[in-house]
Amino acid sequence: MCGIVGYIGNKESQNILIEGLRKLEYRGYDSAGIAIWNKGSLSRVRALGKLKSLEDKLQNHPLHGSLGIGHTRWATHGVPSEANAHPHSAGDVTLVHNGIIENYVELREELTRQGVKLNSQTDSEVVACLLDQELKKNSNIVKAVQQVLAQLKGAFSIVALWEKNPDQIICFKDGPPLVIGEGQDENFVASDIQACLSHTHKFHFLEDREIALVGKNEIQIFTFEGIRKPSKAIQIEWNAELSEKQGFDHFMLKEIFEQPRSFAASLQQFLNTDKFNWPDLGIGKSIADLMQNQDGKSLPPSAAEQNQAQDFFKDIERIVFVACGTSYYAAQTAQYWFEKWVGLPVSIEFASEFRYRSPILNKNILVVLISQSGETADTLAALRLANEKGAKILSLCNVRGSTIDRESHARLLINAGLEIGVASTKAFMSSLCVLSSFALSWGKIRGSVTPAEVSEVIDALRKVPSQIEAVLSYDKYFSDAAEKLSKFKGFLYLGRGLSFPIAMEGALKLKELAYLHAEGYAAGEMKHGPLALIDEKMAVVVLLPKDHLYEKTLSNLEEVRARGGHVIALGSGDNKHLSTACDAYLPLPNAHWSVSPFLSVVPLQLLAYHLACQLGHDVDQPRNLAKSVTVE
Repeated sequence: MCGIVGYIGNKESQNILIEGLRKLEYRGYDSAGIAIWNKGSLSRVRALGKLKSLEDKLQNHPLHGSLGIGHTRWATHGVPSEANAHPHSAGDVTLVHNGIIENYVELREELTRQGVKLNSQTDSEVVACLLDQELKKNSNIVKAVQQVLAQLKGAFSIVALWEKNPDQIICFKDGPPLVIGEGQDENFVASDIQACLSHTHKFHFLEDREIALVGKNEIQIFTFEGIRKPSKAIQIEWNAELSEKQGFDHFMLKEIFEQPRSFAASLQQFLNTDKFNWPDLGIGKSIADLMQNQDGKSLPPSAAEQNQAQDFFKDIERIVFVACGTSYYAAQTAQYWFEKWVGLPVSIEFASEFRYRSPILNKNILVVLISQSGETADTLAALRLANEKGAKILSLCNVRGSTIDRESHARLLINAGLEIGVASTKAFMSSLCVLSSFALSWGKIRGSVTPAEVSEVIDALRKVPSQIEAVLSYDKYFSDAAEKLSKFKGFLYLGRGLSFPIAMEGALKLKELAYLHAEGYAAGEMKHGPLALIDEKMAVVVLLPKDHLYEKTLSNLEEVRARGGHVIALGSGDNKHLSTACDAYLPLPNAHWSVSPFLSVVPLQLLAYHLACQLGHDVDQPRNLAKSVTVE
């Protein structure tokens, strides 16, 4: 969602704010702005569109000063416009906001009755007005913020400047993430650590309904009740250079090509000293303990930790996966592994629907939440609902110390490394790696999978990175084929078994990036309606790994051919029949049935990427989308 950056120190803040906002561009936005305090007054510049528009304005009228805040906005309330862009000002208060104020209509109406004039359509300006009113009544900042917090409903992170106190940045949140970067004679505030990594690796994570006052030499954090609480900075070891494109045209393409390495890093968590078992699940550990293992390279869990983990899972009777978007398709894929190897019933839920039902949960049900950012609003709400109902909670996140990671009973780390592209590739791949490995390790401990099959699958998993390297050679094919493929009216993706959710993920990628009609479908369901869509203007991508469903899927392919569809097939190794029966046949390495998703998803990512490039779209920042969805 929206990006927030704040700085206080001795340096000129304009370039620091712009640099930080640029690091947050991947989150998606439609306008940007900064506000800087200097010599007794505050100035702000806002612009519609990309950061370049803001930089062009600042080139003619630069802002000077060592205290400032910046923002990239993704429109929720009010159309994208300069008037609706952040920062917003009211009286002596200027602020930036990430999230949604659900009761802003009532608050706005009350302010209007009081004679307050609002200059935008946003819910954010309402918060600025409320904070300005409270600070006029009470110069104690913490007490003023308490009064504002008590009036707000929704999910929000706020970073504000008060002109009567130009020595501190005011921060408070309830929902979307907010971190404070600790420097030397300078401090930073951001919605994502990536914005500050080039300046500091020490971070404080603000909890919900906490208030922070950030000076250049002091960070004060208070509970909602106004009690000062100690806070120790956590060292983050991510390398800022990882966010650079390193010669690739787009972050997405770089991340597609990083998948052999990210897969290997995720798998390594389960192959401690060449013994295959589940990793340290962080059961009963604090955030500080968790952050020590943020790179997934810690020592294998001790015997006591292994026993603790086995006790945690031993009475589980059912597994419920809860996720959104690409993570939902990762869960659907994982369902096949868990039912096969763990031997427990599995259901898959959209987080946005799960939270509004009355799900039947108890202490013998494991709720598995997948969120790459660890901040997805619907998934976080589902976690809290499951916790209230007494279920056991296991999370799978790519950000160690994120809200979902912290609030779970047990945790798995995706360990894909930083992902910038909005359309997830390597984080999806690594999620699948962790889920398959965990299902296999759990099945091994339960005795529901034979030692011979465990050994067979481990061997197959070890081969995957080199096999992905081979599949990446299709980058050239899709680059050359993109112009022809862009002429089709739509795309159908077909698969059975493990290939079915991968087909849906492939269709999602094409929708996200190329803005084309695309649909993933269970191949066996084609005769129940979608066959009516097939003609010579429809491209059909069929996933045909050599598994026990190959012959049945082949029959579905023939149904498509008979109706004139343009067929692109992904199969296993040399296949003379598919080579002649399809308009394009892309052979994938022969592999164990369980690892086919890792190989077949890569060409689908490349297809979406090159079609989007051919159509002239912004691959890293597709329209209307954000990397981390921290509001409903």
